Amino acid sequence: MFEYMTAQEASERWDISVRRVQRLCKERRIEGVININRVWLIPKTAKKPADGRYKENKKHDGVD
Repeated sequence: MFEYMTAQEASERWDISVRRVQRLCKERRIEGVININRVWLIPKTAKKPADGRYKENKKHDGVD
């Protein structure tokens, strides 16, 4: 059986806001999420999704 964490627990684990976790859940960017009565349940094994604003190989030194 899967073990789940709440959006609050995920936000603390991933160091992002609760609202951001909820949005990631709504956009289905976290695999295996379940919404029950307005509560998002996230598998404890889920990984924090990559930040879509940046590419992995791009340098962030202010020069494009």
